[in-house]
This record gives sequence, structure tokens and C-alpha cells, in this order.
Amino acid sequence: MSSAAAPLKLGTRGSPLALAQAAIVAAAIDGAVELVTIVTSGDSGAASVEDKRRWIDKLEDALLAGEIDLAVHSAKDLPAQLAVGLEIAGAPERADPRDALCGAPSLAALPAGAQIGTSSLRRAAQLRALRDDVEIVPIAGNIDTRLRRLGEGELDAIVLACAGLTRLGRTLGAPLEELVPAAGQGTLVIEARRGDSRVGAALAAQRHAATERQLHAERSLASALGADCHTPIGVHASSLGGGTLELRAFVGRADGSLWARDSLVGDDPASLAQALAARLRSVGVEGILA
Repeated sequence: MSSAAAPLKLGTRGSPLALAQAAIVAAAIDGAVELVTIVTSGDSGAASVEDKRRWIDKLEDALLAGEIDLAVHSAKDLPAQLAVGLEIAGAPERADPRDALCGAPSLAALPAGAQIGTSSLRRAAQLRALRDDVEIVPIAGNIDTRLRRLGEGELDAIVLACAGLTRLGRTLGAPLEELVPAAGQGTLVIEARRGDSRVGAALAAQRHAATERQLHAERSLASALGADCHTPIGVHASSLGGGTLELRAFVGRADGSLWARDSLVGDDPASLAQALAARLRSVGVEGILA
């Protein structure tokens, strides 16, 4: 008599949002899944805030050691290069990629001098480019901590991701169509050991081709521009039908004093990213980022 296959071990951070995201992935995997909570260097405060890998380092270590079979991440937390021997094994259908303004019906409705909370240089740069008469206030903590501070009147508004609010069942703020999202925003990615056939088979039913093409274009553009977690850059790809993508980008200084926006349409994600990167370089974005 053959025994049932051992459950796949799915690694995740332990924050409420990370656990909610892991539950979404686990529910869609074909077969039994065991959630394994792992504390990353970012969670423990043991790594530099300048190191984007701090949110995934211990998950990658556990993958390479065989302690887990796959890990789930917010795509916007992934650095350009994964650890050697690992790969993005798939991505389920993307949630709303937009930013949301909580505390006001729109950016235009806020009075001059309003205090807007965000920890994102990308959001700060775009907000300042749109409203140079508001004050951007750094704000830390998880989604509920930030919402509590808003509710206690410490700030006039805060900006959060629509996807995170939805996944936690929180009230959605006003979507900010004016802001270009971060590369991968709203997308979950599953990371695994390269060529792991068991993981590949389990994920086959939940992989979303359009989402993966969008993610490929966005990560390719961010990489081509040398973006990291301290680069005020927004990148968003949307599907226009028939395999065609529209790729949008915002690159600016954190103080909102200088910025560039551009978009391009094409069929191949990597080629489209390279073409848009070349256009942005031609108007001097390297000087903006410097």
C-alpha cells in the first residue's frame, strides 16, 4: 500500500498580511500544504533598511536547505536577483495593483498643508510632484498600525496598497489613478528551487499567464534602470488584449523636484522593457536618479 504524498511546505513571514497571502496561495495548490512561518531579518530588525533582501533572506535560506518546498512573497518585495538555485515558480492572478488614499476622497480634496503618511519613496515622489503644498510624513508599522494612527487623527491621510487592504478585509480607500504602482504591486509570487518538478506540478492550475507576463515586463524595466528599494520609481504593465502590453513608468526624485513619465505598447515583455528603458535614459532619468 502506498502512503499519501507528504504535504508541500509553504514558507511565509508571520505578519497578518503575509499569512493572509499565504492562505490564498495554499488554497489554490493542488494537494496538501503545510504553512511554515519564518522570521526574516526585516522582521527581526537585524538587517539594514537599505537591503531589500531582508524581507526574503531567511525564506530563501530555508528553501536552499530543503526545510520548505516553496515560499510566497509580495512581488514588490523581491530584489532583482534571487539567490542562486532558486526561481519564480509562478504567480496567481493579480489583485488590484493601485495605491489607495485612506482618509480623504481624493488627493485634490486635501487642503494645503495636509499631512500624508507613507513609507514609500515612490509614493512620496509622486505625491510631491502632484501636490507640492502637502507634507509627506514617514510612517512605519503594518497596515492596521497605520490605519490606527490615521483614525487617531495623527495624519490627514495615508497611502496604502489596494491589494493589501482587500486581502485583510479592510475598507478600501480612494484608488489613486494618478500614481504609477511599484513593480509587482498586487502580485503574489511563489519561489521554489529551480527545476523542482513536484512544485511545478502542484502550481500548474493556479499560474496566471497574463499576470506573469506583466510581472516579467515590470521587473525587466526596473532591472534595466538599476532600480532598488531606495529608487523612487513606479512601473506598471497592463494587458490590452491579444498578448499586447502597455508598460508605464514614473521616475523621480523623492522631493518631487524633478521627474519623468513615459509609456510604451508592445508584445514581448523583455523587449518592451528594454525599449522603454532606452527612451527614459534618452531624457536623462539617470541624472534624475543620481
